[in-house]
Amino acid sequence: MRGAAPPIQGSRTRTSFAAAFGVLLAALFAALPARAVEMSAEIANLYSSVSIYPPSAKSMTVCYGFVCRRREILDFTAGDRSALTQIMQAGRASAAAERAAVQKAVVWFDRRMGPIIGTNKRVAKADFRYFDDKHNYDCWDTTRNTTSLLLVLQEWGLLKHHAIGDPRYRGNTLALQTPHNTAVLVDRATKVEWVVDLWPRGYLQPPDVMTVQKWVTED
Repeated sequence: MRGAAPPIQGSRTRTSFAAAFGVLLAALFAALPARAVEMSAEIANLYSSVSIYPPSAKSMTVCYGFVCRRREILDFTAGDRSALTQIMQAGRASAAAERAAVQKAVVWFDRRMGPIIGTNKRVAKADFRYFDDKHNYDCWDTTRNTTSLLLVLQEWGLLKHHAIGDPRYRGNTLALQTPHNTAVLVDRATKVEWVVDLWPRGYLQPPDVMTVQKWVTED
């Protein structure tokens, strides 16, 4: 019985080239950054103004130290996503329930990052006057961090009743109202804007959630 004919040299070459090309493509795609989430120009400015990348479905930059002078990357693990998914699924029944779930998700974030960056020592309404930037957020930091977390939740399909609104500002020195910023959710059904404001609260305390209309009158 005659042995099988040896493979043609050109076929071996093509096979080797295809394998090498596949490895190269895999390496190139692995090196590409994760796709950034969609956002408005006002939200994008939160990141470009301090020269950080916007969040993606895989990670976000955590700002602290006042106006993002200190930064830490939060790479979401499978456990992180599972925990946040469980929190948000408990709020699927209504817009009010979803806002309550968002509060719990922000507390989860506070607990997740506090021991890593030292913000487990943070205080409510911190600013430069506390002389403890390495343990605290100012309102710019909480606005960026909360907006980033909301964008990640939206990218994961965990926001059913709300969209992400543009950050809101208040401040009237004539009325002795302190300048302040916050992250915002927009109720998809009613179009009412709701703040999610962590800055006035201490470590592991739920953020303020109220209408923007009410928030702009607060001190």
